Amino acid sequence: MNNTEQSANEFRSALVAKAHIYEVALTPKIREGLVDYFCLLFQWNPRLHLVAPCSPTEFATRHVLESLLLLPHLPSSATVADIGSGAGLPMVPCLIARPDIRATLFESAKRKAVFLREALKVAAVVDYATVVAKRFEDVQSPPVHFITCRALEKFETTLPRLLEWVPKQSSLLLFGSHNLHRKIDEYKLHYTVFKIPQSINRFIFVVSPGR
Repeated sequence: MNNTEQSANEFRSALVAKAHIYEVALTPKIREGLVDYFCLLFQWNPRLHLVAPCSPTEFATRHVLESLLLLPHLPSSATVADIGSGAGLPMVPCLIARPDIRATLFESAKRKAVFLREALKVAAVVDYATVVAKRFEDVQSPPVHFITCRALEKFETTLPRLLEWVPKQSSLLLFGSHNLHRKIDEYKLHYTVFKIPQSINRFIFVVSPGR
């Protein structure tokens, strides 16, 4: 058994063992779609540094199962724009689990955008998403129900620019820590917050339309 197969087995086992903690139901089809996505990322990551080095178990929990925490907040046939998609988190796992979702993935790094397009093909969700290889500010905001972002805290000036760009009818689904929490409070936004399981300082913020 080679390294990819061993890592895939560890990743699969972690999904099965940990899904209940995140209240995520994974059918065999969804699970294997997630495994295919993981294997592709495992192969590309040394070249593109899509995610920080981590074990297959940590990738299953910290990245994939945490991404799937968005699903209860996405109604049937939801449309989503994901900002700074990078490795495809959170939207590629969400698309694998929920093919009724339609997404636009914004990733300005050209090589990462190439990876995203390949990931959508490998995960068999290429018909459900579009990759835009530009900064979100350089494109007119699409008429979507939700805006997601998992890497907002890496860019100190992103939140105000994002708030200017987001369509008024769209909700924001943001991953972040207490630092982002303080920033959201500073802008006097209307939101609810959910603690991420097995974390100390990581949350999902659901910012309401009208802000």
